[in-house]
Amino acid sequence: MLESINEPRDLDRLTAAELVGLASEIRQFLIREVSLSGGHLGPNLGVVELTLALHRVFESPRDPIIFDTGHQSYVHKLLTGRQDFSRLRSAGGLAGYPQRSESVHDVVESSHASSSLSWADGISRAFDATGQNDRHVVAMVGDGSLTGGMTWEALNNISDDNRRRLVIVVNDNGRSYAPTMGGIARFLNGVRTQQVYTSLKGKSERFFDLLGKPGRSLYRGVRGGTHGFLSRFSGTDELYSNLDIKYLGPIDGHDIESLEEALKQARDFGAPVIVHAITQKGKGYRPAMEDEADKFHAVGRIDPSTGRSTSGESIRPSWTGTFADELVSIADERDDVVAITAAMLRPTGLFKMQQKHPGRVYDVGIAEQHAVTTAAGLAFGGLHPVVAIYSTFMNRAFDQVVMDVALHKAGVTFVLDRAGVTGPDGPSHHGMWDLALLQFVPGIRIAAPRDGEQLKELLRESVAIEDAPTVVRYPKGTTPEPIEAQRRSDDGVDVLREQPASDVLIVGIGAMAGLALDVADILEGQQISVTVVDPRWVVPVASSIIDTARSSRIVITIEDGVRVGGIGTRVRQDLRAAGVDTPVDELGLPDSFLDHAEREEILQQVGLDAETVAAGIVAQLQGTRLPMARPAAEG
Repeated sequence: MLESINEPRDLDRLTAAELVGLASEIRQFLIREVSLSGGHLGPNLGVVELTLALHRVFESPRDPIIFDTGHQSYVHKLLTGRQDFSRLRSAGGLAGYPQRSESVHDVVESSHASSSLSWADGISRAFDATGQNDRHVVAMVGDGSLTGGMTWEALNNISDDNRRRLVIVVNDNGRSYAPTMGGIARFLNGVRTQQVYTSLKGKSERFFDLLGKPGRSLYRGVRGGTHGFLSRFSGTDELYSNLDIKYLGPIDGHDIESLEEALKQARDFGAPVIVHAITQKGKGYRPAMEDEADKFHAVGRIDPSTGRSTSGESIRPSWTGTFADELVSIADERDDVVAITAAMLRPTGLFKMQQKHPGRVYDVGIAEQHAVTTAAGLAFGGLHPVVAIYSTFMNRAFDQVVMDVALHKAGVTFVLDRAGVTGPDGPSHHGMWDLALLQFVPGIRIAAPRDGEQLKELLRESVAIEDAPTVVRYPKGTTPEPIEAQRRSDDGVDVLREQPASDVLIVGIGAMAGLALDVADILEGQQISVTVVDPRWVVPVASSIIDTARSSRIVITIEDGVRVGGIGTRVRQDLRAAGVDTPVDELGLPDSFLDHAEREEILQQVGLDAETVAAGIVAQLQGTRLPMARPAAEG
């Protein structure tokens, strides 16, 4: 049946029984295909019926559907003509999130949470202002995203104007990556588990079922009215009553007929409406349902029959795991060290510390800005907070880093996971902006470890600093083999390869140190002398790097952050300030959005591979100026 669905209106001809069959078929498709490629499995298994109902009731793309955060859009892709999942999240294949270049049905590409209602607010205002009052805007927001401040800022504005046709669907599965934290989560959890709701719903359905086919028809007719009746018993109307927004629910998010009834009421209401659907993450797949950690939120390649990984265990530890273990060791030694996560306890590696020191890990929900300012307060109170967060999500809290942490000289350590090119998750997940954004924050100190041993060392050095913000950044994946330094300078720079009065000084930043050594091998094969250094602390720039640059013909910096305004720029400026006129080439990522592909594929696309970098250096030494890195392919 799925193969016959080429666009949403193909759903209109299906009977209720056929829709149930289609939902089952979609789940089998997702389990089979995502197990081959990896991706967000649990979230999509949980929204099959909800997505079917949305596309039956609304007319996408005329009625835009916005997904928050977008990792639950696989079913949406299937229903809008995209059923080739063979290269999901790989170069040339479907993106793991909505992407406008794929379909007119995709609206918001960013996978940063809690922004959907602001988008919906803006689009609906534009429709109203331009006379398109017959168009609806639908935002599907997870209960995890309700912990983000932007959601409530948007709700405040949406409630100020009741003329717009805006439908907010709360996909309530009690989880973001892991169980949702905080007071709002506890409130919604009470609704999901409240006996009066489940009892009344079950008893009413069984009563009408006893009356046969007429009874079932009558039940469908009154079901919409029971939503409001049940909401008064469950207390859910209390959460939104002061916002002056119509509320429908709670509704079984796996009952297509109930969902359609509620969504039609919301569509025809003529003003903003919240539809509260209760779903199960991982629905229909036993391994996901039994996974208490994250319900198979995101998986690698797995055996679909068991849910077990087919990739095999890596012989190298992961960056995240290395951080997790070392932080626990530090916390064992220092009672003042605490940790903060923004709804990503397991993905950032803080679960181990929570298990060992449960009262010293704070999950603030999807609220990065709040996390950073809370950390400043914790530091003022005599603690040393470690804020573990994905690099790409750090963008959201830049103002708080500057004004609440740096201005107050707070001893806060930021640990940025997934820094640089992350690969399959695409443009919104690449951690390519942190170095350029943070390197000019007054007083900040930024560390970029090249391997797991350096991560441990630099983390300890970071938490020892109590009068300024510190940053430790590292990429996704497994740590490389440790790279031994020939020596360490007095100011902490590791010299990985050294030749006096070298032709070239290569500054390999963090995970790019290995690439720097590969480039040196190629150059030395052509009788070009090379010195390679790893700064370890990339901000501030060490004086020994400036001294070494004085006796070099050229300086090359290599970083996996955006080149414009990056660390290379800082090195060049500090050289000029010290009166050193050695030419500097700053190699890094282009200032453009990079599509999804494997990390090594992307680095090669942008010219950050050993052969391309070495060829550019040779050309420069020969006096022929060539681009040091190819521009990224547009995608």
